Amino acid sequence: MAAGAGLTSGATFTYQRGPDGGNYAVGGEVRINSSGGRTPEVALRNARQIKAAALAPADPSGQDRAVAALATGMEQEAMAQIAQLKTEAANDQARPKTSALARAYGAMDDRVGKLLNSYA
Repeated sequence: MAAGAGLTSGATFTYQRGPDGGNYAVGGEVRINSSGGRTPEVALRNARQIKAAALAPADPSGQDRAVAALATGMEQEAMAQIAQLKTEAANDQARPKTSALARAYGAMDDRVGKLLNSYA
């Protein structure tokens, strides 16, 4: 539960009555919130935490390994989204910016051009 802190709910256990009449935990599970996140960065952090929680037991079960594999997929998807956003941001910065003044002069040139064409 500690490895999944913030993403886990309380543990539930399966008990078996022992020869002395006492109940003993023989199995258990911890539910983990596997929803991504509001941003790719949050989704990446959550995926890494889910993976760490799934692989935290000394001897991870098949289910633990399956959850870790799903978390790895989430991690890769989040990293791809982050890379795409960075590429888009770089492309936006590389585009020439037109200032408000230049746009205003451009609009004025269009009006003057139309006015001259109408007099010609």
